[in-house]
Amino acid sequence: MSKICPTIIVLLLIVIAGGVYKFIFQGSVTDGTDGRIAIHLDAGERDLVLAEMRAFLTSVQQITRGLSENDMTLVAEYSRKVGKAAQGEVPGTLMGKLPLQFKRLGSATHAGFDQLAMDAEDLGDSQYALSQLSVLMQNCTACHAAYRFDISGQ
Repeated sequence: MSKICPTIIVLLLIVIAGGVYKFIFQGSVTDGTDGRIAIHLDAGERDLVLAEMRAFLTSVQQITRGLSENDMTLVAEYSRKVGKAAQGEVPGTLMGKLPLQFKRLGSATHAGFDQLAMDAEDLGDSQYALSQLSVLMQNCTACHAAYRFDISGQ
């Protein structure tokens, strides 16, 4: 009996470690046919992620409008809409399917928009805000170059 207990504990730790690796680091991914990593989601999860990306695009359009009109209030408003607060709407089950690098890139992008909002209000410098937006857009292009979304089972 005393040898069985440590064996069970070791087996359980291995299973837990495997789960942590799968749901925190790897996610639900395969190599895509186009050279990108395919992230497998159900249809509702895919719709949620794509809606978030459209929100990024809408905000970027309004931010560039604000920069062109030197309206830093508009820049801050639309930057904040896609900041860290927007991440709260993502369910944990979806987060488990996303690979770690995708999550890091997304988190950095949300945080970057929050920083852009604060700097737009505090500094009021449209050229500085434009350079911040340029860096954020690099995150977007890196993500789209590396990942795609496939519906699970298709």
